[in-house]
Amino acid sequence: MAMIRAEMAGKVLEVLVSEGDSVAEDQDLIVIESMKMQIPVGSPEEGTVAKVFVVAEQFVNEGDPIVELS
Repeated sequence: MAMIRAEMAGKVLEVLVSEGDSVAEDQDLIVIESMKMQIPVGSPEEGTVAKVFVVAEQFVNEGDPIVELS
């Protein structure tokens, strides 16, 4: 299991996956806007999305969990 956390504070612009989705290594999962830049958050490994902790327009802080893979 891998817990993917926000690398910086910002607003979630887009959630690209749903629970149960299969994902590939480096596949974009979430897009966060921080300092007027769009930052995609990719999967560190291949797996299945077990839980999505965020929704679009939500603010996240650095270190907040955003997606859990199994």
